[in-house]
Amino acid sequence: MFRTPARLFRVLAIAEAITWTILIGALIARAVGVPPIVVTIGGGVHGFVFLSYAATAILVAFNQRWSIGVGVLAVASAIVPYATIPMEIWLHRSGRLTGEWRLEESDHPQDRTWYDRTMRWFLRRAWVLVVLIAVAVVALYIALLLIGPPGGK
Repeated sequence: MFRTPARLFRVLAIAEAITWTILIGALIARAVGVPPIVVTIGGGVHGFVFLSYAATAILVAFNQRWSIGVGVLAVASAIVPYATIPMEIWLHRSGRLTGEWRLEESDHPQDRTWYDRTMRWFLRRAWVLVVLIAVAVVALYIALLLIGPPGGK
């Protein structure tokens, strides 16, 4: 399903935009008298997908060897409603999403760094990587729920 970094990134970028729609719709619904639980649910779904998108952007940034600035911009695009879509389009058109997952070492000097070796190890064992990212996202999600929603209650 996600045989390329571009495919994974696109799916999460679209999912992030969809959850913005859910959250905005819930906020409008609350303003016209619908019980506030709709914002809690919409916000929860959006928050989980936001964290998943951020984790995906970081993974793809490492795999594609983006500069730190491009990686930060990709993650930050999730803060602005619907900005993940133009971000994905720009990354695609600029060639930053071109290529496969880097499973094998190449002649590139960065391939000898500890983080590239670690990334390749995890990419060759995708199920371990998926579980690790899922656990990290869920743990962060729970921690943020305990802290409370943005702007307080």
